[in-house]
Amino acid sequence: MAKCFSFTATRDQCFRYSFSRTGLKSTIIKLHEGATVIHIWIPKTHKPNKPNLLLIHGFGANAMWKYNDFISPLVTKFNVYIPDLLFFGDSHTTRPERTEQFQAECLMAALKSVGVVDRMQVMGLSYGGFVGYTIAAQWPEKVEKVVIACSGVCFEESDMDKGLLSVKSIDDATSILLAQTPKKLKELMRMAFFKPPQNMPSCFLSNFIDVMNTDHVQERRELIESLHKGRKISNLPKITQPTLIIWGEHDQIFPVELGHRLKVYA
Repeated sequence: MAKCFSFTATRDQCFRYSFSRTGLKSTIIKLHEGATVIHIWIPKTHKPNKPNLLLIHGFGANAMWKYNDFISPLVTKFNVYIPDLLFFGDSHTTRPERTEQFQAECLMAALKSVGVVDRMQVMGLSYGGFVGYTIAAQWPEKVEKVVIACSGVCFEESDMDKGLLSVKSIDDATSILLAQTPKKLKELMRMAFFKPPQNMPSCFLSNFIDVMNTDHVQERRELIESLHKGRKISNLPKITQPTLIIWGEHDQIFPVELGHRLKVYA
């Protein structure tokens, strides 16, 4: 019997074609004697006269879904590198670490494996901003400039208790960010979009969940818990690179107050 049509899988294939068409190629890097696998899009031809740009995605689907709309103009000016973070897309590990530090270490090792030795510019979106900030702090000699977009890097564990966030607990956060039902996915869309799509059929939402949200659910939950547990701004290293902070005024996941906090701190 033929498989049913999958809107999500078809769109994923379109993104894959789009990335390839702009001059990127899909590459698999194995680390830790094969225990860790990093999937990364890299230039088919590295241009020494162009600066390097690392784009790090947030929670949701894979890197293609986050950056597809921006690739064409960026590849004309940069050597663009776009990895899937661990437990998203085709990246995964059997190791127990779940911190943004470990994500950063794996990305830097993967970049070294594909020959990135020059300085780069780093852009991190949402969860990717935590990883990008860590890279900038840990490898300042490798990072020239930083862009942090809608990322609660200066978030503290106590902020949730104080009501700064729209969720009341880490369990609430994971149930929305790792939506397993159309109802929860609609809730996530209302939080993530200023003008969310209206009247999205539940069958499309269910298909997205089946394709994108059923693998590595426990591991992704542990990533969120690692961000939250014991987090204090006093433990956050400062970065010295020129940094651009981009935020949505009506962001309901990480409120804009955290963007102002980051500006003062960094």
